[in-house]
Amino acid sequence: MLTEHEIEIRVRYCETDAMGFLHHGNHVNFYEMGRTELLRAQGGNYREIEESGLFLVVVKLVCNYHSPARYDDLLRVVTRVEKVSAAKIEHSYRMFRGDTLIASATSILACVDREGRVQRIPESLGDRTP
Repeated sequence: MLTEHEIEIRVRYCETDAMGFLHHGNHVNFYEMGRTELLRAQGGNYREIEESGLFLVVVKLVCNYHSPARYDDLLRVVTRVEKVSAAKIEHSYRMFRGDTLIASATSILACVDREGRVQRIPESLGDRTP
């Protein structure tokens, strides 16, 4: 099963701060894009999961910034599924500009219902991960 996927993202002007660097908060958006496209490449779809009444919510995110990115830089985000348990999925992320590591991060997502109660990850989703 596919456990790693990469996407390219070009930094837009609106994603930079007053110094012209990719704003630290926008890294989180790029990781979400990476997660979404990894699931899509696995044959899944977040919309369908949510329509079934389940949600994957971020309960922990740790990011380390290594080098700045600027407007118009073409970045490569590598997203990897590290671990899946009964109700959680752990991902890791590496963001590069060429061979330069821009940032690295990890996240933990929990599966919950519409009321926020923890639920088991559906078999169909668990089958897509290690």
